[in-house]
Amino acid sequence: MTSQPNLKTTIANEFATVTVEKVYTRNGERLEIASARLGYRIQLDPLELESLSWQPKDTFSQFLYYPYGPRS
Repeated sequence: MTSQPNLKTTIANEFATVTVEKVYTRNGERLEIASARLGYRIQLDPLELESLSWQPKDTFSQFLYYPYGPRS
């Protein structure tokens, strides 16, 4: 396996900071989205990412119902 370049960037505003990184797994490329402040991270494959574009804006507003992640 060849060494892959580090494809990481941080996006922030007054409400949140996330790091987005293209990662390589044995099952293919993924986009990893991480919130260091909250300790959450997720890796999404291309189909999962594409499915985000199918969603109405209200879907994302519903995510903010629990803005600090799932309840324990």
